[in-house]
Amino acid sequence: MEKNKAEEKIRRLQLLEQGMQNFLIQKQNLQSQLMEADNALEELKSSKGETYKISGPIMISVQKDKLEKDLKEKKEVVELRIKNLEKQEQKIKEEAKAIQEEVMESMKHGKTK
Repeated sequence: MEKNKAEEKIRRLQLLEQGMQNFLIQKQNLQSQLMEADNALEELKSSKGETYKISGPIMISVQKDKLEKDLKEKKEVVELRIKNLEKQEQKIKEEAKAIQEEVMESMKHGKTK
C-alpha cells in the first residue's frame, strides 16, 4: 500500500473514531431520556391525585391515562432511536476493523520488503 493510501486510511480511522464518540454522546443522552420516561411512568403508577406535564416553561394538568400514553410513546421513540444508533455504531466498528486490518497488513508487508 502506498504511503498516501495508508495515511488516508489512518485519517479515515480517526474520523470513524470521532463518529463513534458522537454516537456515544447521543446514546447517553437518549438513555438518560429513557430513564426519565421510565421514572415518570413508575411515579405515575403511584399517583393518586392530579397529574401534570411540563410543556416548555409551564406545567399543565393532564389526565393520567393521557400522560401515561404520551410517556410510553416517547419511550418507544427513544428506544427506536437507540437501536438505530447501535446499528450505525456496529457498521462503523466493522468498517474501522476492516481498515485497521488493511493498514496492519500493509505495514507487515512493508516491513518484509
